[in-house]
Amino acid sequence: IVLSGGDDHLWKMWGFPDGNVLTTGHGHTDWVSGCCFRPSGTQLVTSSGDTTVRMWDLSRRGCVLTLRGHSRAVRACSWHSCGDFVASASTDRTSKIWDVGSERCRYTLHGHKDSVNSIEFLPFTNTLLTCSADKTVSLWDFRTVSRLF
Repeated sequence: IVLSGGDDHLWKMWGFPDGNVLTTGHGHTDWVSGCCFRPSGTQLVTSSGDTTVRMWDLSRRGCVLTLRGHSRAVRACSWHSCGDFVASASTDRTSKIWDVGSERCRYTLHGHKDSVNSIEFLPFTNTLLTCSADKTVSLWDFRTVSRLF
């Protein structure tokens, strides 16, 4: 299975290697920039130019949660390996860590001087990697919200 997002405001799940569309997600009002499966595989998260991060339940075939808080387009998203947290990177120069259980932003990471374009939790750690248009890469300890590098 492969996920994709596009300028058509949709995300699609594709069967591999046949290339057939298995399902399509409707709900974003601007381009979809990122898609990521929850470690359990039952849900996914998407990021969009509409400033939102959305969580989708594959068994219900719909959006179950919309996370709002970024002031500009969201460029990327990532699930923590425990499945309880989602991280997002935005052109508003911040990254956010969302607590899925409480459905709220747990932390906002400040430090980049330009758009944050990529974000990834390092597997089975509390370390988060961000990459920015300011030509820097940062490592964060998301438990203490401190920049490691």
